[in-house]
Order: sequence, then C-alpha cells, then structure tokens
Amino acid sequence: MELKTIQKNDFVALLSEMAKDGETEVIAPVRKGDIVRFRPIQSGEEADFSAWNTKLSVKEAFFPQNECLYTYATESEGLDVSQPEPDTRRRVLVGVRPCDARSLAILDNVFASGDTKDNYYLDKRERTTVVGMACLEPLQTCFCNSVGGSPFGEEGVDVLLCDMGKHYTAKAITEKGEKLIADWEAASPEDADAVEKAQAEAEGRLEPDVVPDGVKEILDTCFEDPFWDSVHERCLGCATCTYLCPTCHCFDLVEEVTGDKGRRMRVWDTCMFPLFTRHASGANPRPSGKERMRQRVMHKFRYFVENFGVAACVGCGRCVISCPVNLDIREVLNDVAKLKK
Repeated sequence: MELKTIQKNDFVALLSEMAKDGETEVIAPVRKGDIVRFRPIQSGEEADFSAWNTKLSVKEAFFPQNECLYTYATESEGLDVSQPEPDTRRRVLVGVRPCDARSLAILDNVFASGDTKDNYYLDKRERTTVVGMACLEPLQTCFCNSVGGSPFGEEGVDVLLCDMGKHYTAKAITEKGEKLIADWEAASPEDADAVEKAQAEAEGRLEPDVVPDGVKEILDTCFEDPFWDSVHERCLGCATCTYLCPTCHCFDLVEEVTGDKGRRMRVWDTCMFPLFTRHASGANPRPSGKERMRQRVMHKFRYFVENFGVAACVGCGRCVISCPVNLDIREVLNDVAKLKK
C-alpha cells in the first residue's frame, strides 16, 4: 500500500482534534513519573512516544484488569439483571509497538474466534483502530524476532508509523488504516528508502534464534523431567511476569455484593498463584512452584501452540526486565532445548 507521511506537530494536532470530537476515544502512551501506560487522552500533547514500551501491555485496553460484566438487584418481582451501558465511540489506539500489536492477534484466538466469542473483548476490538509505532532501537531484552515477530511487524496493526525525526511515515495495513490516513500526504521515494534502511538496522540489532527451534516438541515429552524440580527454585510466585505479559489471559469471576445489589466482575488472575487451581475440596493439582512454573512454560510454548499454531509470547521482554529475581524466559527455553533426546 502507498506510504504516507505526516509532520509530528500535525499528528499531535490530529490526535487533539479526534479526542475532542466526542465521538472518538484516543488512547496513547502517557507518562506519569517513571511509568508509561496506555491512557485516554484529551490532547495530543499528553502522548509520550519516547518510551520503548509501556509498563503494562496494550491488552488492558481490550481486556481490562477489572471489568463489570453485569449488575443485578433483588426486587419484589424477582432478580433484575442488566449489563453496563455500551460505549459506542470509535477508538484510536496510538503508539502500539509491534510486539504488543501482535499480542492482540494472538489474544483474538482466545476471545474472538471459535464458536464462543467474548463480546466484551470483541466489541472493543471492532471499535478500535490500532496505530502501531515501529521500533527503531530494540532493547537487549527484546526477542520478537525469535517468536515470529519483527520490530517493524504489521500483524495486529491497522497503520504502522515510523519515526523519521520531524515527521512520521505511515503504512496502512487494513481498510481501517486506509480510512484513517486517506488524507495524509504521499511519502517521498527517499522516505521509502529510509524506512527500508531503518527496518534492516532495527532487525540487525536483535540477536537471532534466542528461542531455539523445536521447543514445543521437546515439551511434549518432558512433563515429568527432573528439570522442573530446580528451574522454579528462584521464583517468588509474585506473578509480575504474567501481569505484565501481553498474552497472558487468565481471569477470575468475583461477586461484589452490597445489600440487595451486586455486580459480577472479571479480574485478571494468574497460574502463578497457589489458589489458582485449588479445588473446593482443598485439593490442588499444582501445589508448589514447580507445577506452577511448568504450567506457565507449557501453556505458552506447548499447549497454545497445539491449540492455535502459535506461541503465546511476543518477545516484548517485560518479564525479563521486571522479574525481581532475574528469571529469564529465554534462558529457561534454552535449558529446555538441552533436554532433547
């Protein structure tokens, strides 16, 4: 598709215009202290595209940490159940790194495909245009290229921007993207060459094959391997890795009741917590850190691959950066590879 361009100050003004029209919610990276997170903005000036990635992933814009599914009240005539008022605004999600955008395509397998679709998630996806931001300087903790992605990846985005200094280039990937940038100026041949060069340089910064091939097949045969007896020993069970992960999607359903009124909430949960699989009887099939660590690795790199043909990991490196005991999933997977018989 034709490469377009827009000056940075014009892009800021465009975000402000969209945010104030009342019909569009604009969500962008916003800095508060040392933390950058995706937040609704009222002005383009609030957006901060300088961070390599946000602290929490973009999934919270589609699969919130806490979400009310419905409310209910006990009345004389019976139980009155109602869903929250639907938000009909269009949404533009700006500044999404390619790893995070790809995570949305992966989450679509869980929430937006098959016979049973999650309407809460699907509604947000359908109303949202995702504007990606190519990564020019991936961090040492990034390994998107080893799990099927790229610093300039197009999966999950509607438009992919590339920072060219004083302006952005923009490539429309979908019809939503074409509509968004239809009035932007055509980019020059020099811009096209610069984008191609920037992509080659960015991809060259990443170490190849950080995640070894054939991990899934090895995991197929090592469920009872003694390897799991020790790999978990440093893990604190804090679940930082799963809460920051763009593709982890475990949740719990809880009731919040006051008097004769209540609401059912969906809240993030994690397989790294002891209570996650505890039965009503008190039995727990994952009683220790060993079983819980094994589950995390198996789910991402065996079960998800078996079910959907892709690993539930986009190589964003958040778990590597934020683990308090420096447990590196890349090292774990390389140790798994050594189990090959």
